[in-house]
Amino acid sequence: MKYNRTFNFSAGPAMMPEPVLEEIRDEMMNYRGSGMCVMEMSHRSKVFQQIIDEAEADLRELMNIPDNYKVLFIQGGATLQFAAIPWNLMKNGKAVYVETGAWSKKAIAEAKKYGEVIVAASSKDKNFSYIPDCSDLDIPEDADYVYICENETIHGVTWNKLPNTKGHVLVSDQSSMFLSKPCNVSDYGMIYAGVQKNVGPAGMVVVIIREDLIREDIDPKMPVYMSYKTHADNGSMYNTPNCWAIYCCGKVFKYLKSIGGLEEMHKRNIAKAKVIYDFLDSSKMFKGTVEPEFRSLMNIPFVTGSAELDAEVVAATKAAGYDNLKGHKSVGGLRASVYNAMPIEGAQALVEFLKKFEAEHK
Repeated sequence: MKYNRTFNFSAGPAMMPEPVLEEIRDEMMNYRGSGMCVMEMSHRSKVFQQIIDEAEADLRELMNIPDNYKVLFIQGGATLQFAAIPWNLMKNGKAVYVETGAWSKKAIAEAKKYGEVIVAASSKDKNFSYIPDCSDLDIPEDADYVYICENETIHGVTWNKLPNTKGHVLVSDQSSMFLSKPCNVSDYGMIYAGVQKNVGPAGMVVVIIREDLIREDIDPKMPVYMSYKTHADNGSMYNTPNCWAIYCCGKVFKYLKSIGGLEEMHKRNIAKAKVIYDFLDSSKMFKGTVEPEFRSLMNIPFVTGSAELDAEVVAATKAAGYDNLKGHKSVGGLRASVYNAMPIEGAQALVEFLKKFEAEHK
């Protein structure tokens, strides 16, 4: 690879497209004649206002976001939204959640602090290796929203068909599949994503929320920064935002537009994941842990069946120049995260390595 860079299979922070990193490098010391780096400039300057305005406009174009949705750039990770969502959206104090892995499980635990949480479906019975049937969920009429984690980073399952919400608001955590494929924003009341997996550096979340869901009658004890209205009313600049993350994400939005948008990105992601899944399906040593119908294109967990051998694989891959293949500490095993910026050559190189490892350990 150029610059002697490694194939980084981390679940996040993750790889960014090399053309984006090169452009950021070239603008680092003097952004477009401003005499300063973006990290140094005032968020109230005309220069930065143009950066954030372009970032939002490009994201709206990429996702075809309707005019009645606000785009918010909020500091912090997606975990902060586990509390912000129920605090902002629970008008009746009741919400429905679907439990499909570690992150939806954490969101459920946090939401219970703010109201009644109904877990309408769960795949816990099979260690979160599938997405449960959500075509006829038991949803109370007065439920404020239905919540899903659309791609579970740790367990590697993804939703291929959205739940039947029966007219209720759908809220989706898209952190580990954001901008990986086309998305009909109108199907959702709110989409949010931590950007450090598929879009940019850590420390920011993108929230796309329908305007009618932004409440004024919120709990007066809510910290002002936790209110979506605060960010919507102030153009994501109530206080100093994460200027660097906004700038970097804006570069990625332009990059995605330049390659043909989300349709082209989806084609590439399908081809890339197929390289690894085809190998796993033919291997006698390595096995995927997710039912084929629900396999993520972004996060691919797999095992050898032996914790000792898994550890040996991780050590060998790191020595060979492939990084962050160790599975999450909560589940063990191995995991290859192949987000947008991972080239297909990375998937191919990993498979060749695993084939060689398997041949040498028969």
